Amino acid sequence: MRKELRVAGLAEPISHYCDAVRFGDLLFISGIPPTDKSGKVVGGDDVAAQTRQIFRNMKLVLDAAGASFADILKVTVYLLDVDDRAKINPVRKEFFGSARPASTLIGVSELAIPGMKVEIEAVVGVKR
Repeated sequence: MRKELRVAGLAEPISHYCDAVRFGDLLFISGIPPTDKSGKVVGGDDVAAQTRQIFRNMKLVLDAAGASFADILKVTVYLLDVDDRAKINPVRKEFFGSARPASTLIGVSELAIPGMKVEIEAVVGVKR
């Protein structure tokens, strides 16, 4: 069964999508921007601060689905500068702890919201 999630505390989607879709034991989290609930980018030019905001937002989605960072199976990270990987890895460890999801890093030339340096999506295993 398919269920769309819109999560309180997150900015309204900028297009025709929802925050996440649950299908069976899987939760597909849309690309999360580093924004506050009004849609303003948090963290300025600091990619680590932006990543921290993304994971705070992702926690809201995980909480709404009854999941945690330990349940994340895979993340896809979109970075304007792939050399920023070293700056965001410590932030990942803050949120994931000892859990190590599968991961893909993609360098991009532009992201949807001006000022964004990073965006992260995830696939989560959830219990019924």
